[in-house]
Amino acid sequence: MKWTIATFLGAAAVAQAIELTPENFDAETAGKTVFIKYFAPWCGHCKKLKPDWDKLMEEFNSNPTQLIADVDCTAEGKPLCDAVGVRGYPTLKWGDPSALEDYQGGRDYETLKAFAEKNLKPVCSPANIDLCDADKKAQIEKLLAMPDAELEKSIQENVDAMKKIEDEFNEFVQGLQKQYQDATTKKEADLAAIKDSGFGLMKAVKAHKAKGAKDEL
Repeated sequence: MKWTIATFLGAAAVAQAIELTPENFDAETAGKTVFIKYFAPWCGHCKKLKPDWDKLMEEFNSNPTQLIADVDCTAEGKPLCDAVGVRGYPTLKWGDPSALEDYQGGRDYETLKAFAEKNLKPVCSPANIDLCDADKKAQIEKLLAMPDAELEKSIQENVDAMKKIEDEFNEFVQGLQKQYQDATTKKEADLAAIKDSGFGLMKAVKAHKAKGAKDEL
């Protein structure tokens, strides 16, 4: 293989890229504001985004307070994808590692870089409580004082409530799909019944009569 400067830089960027897994997540994200791409290697949109995302990771490499990283949802990173409810690829999320938000902006390098430069700053969190306003600080202090078992119970209650909402929505969508399928089946059967009742022959007879009338003229 003939190495060029571009090839060397590309290989270096890949080497420095961080792929998060449950094993390294806490260590890699500690004290940082993050921007994470959740992907599947076979995904076409993921492949399209990869060059710009790799360039972005290189740009922010070794930053002490900001992290741009990957999570492979088809490999060791799958539990991380499940934990944040990834449903499509690529999914981009950013913010405090314990309270990630969906990224909804453009996906070209310049837009991603501008977003990261503007938003990947230390944010209000238990680790940065000095950045919180009075209300948020009081809320965090109240949660910090809560017994571990009670905190875990509250978290699980919210997880269960969110799952219930998702399940009810999915059930509703499945019901709509069944209604659509049933309506489609009924429509096709009704149309077939009309055609089988002699509709085609009626049209043929009408055309035949019209032709006969013209021939008589």
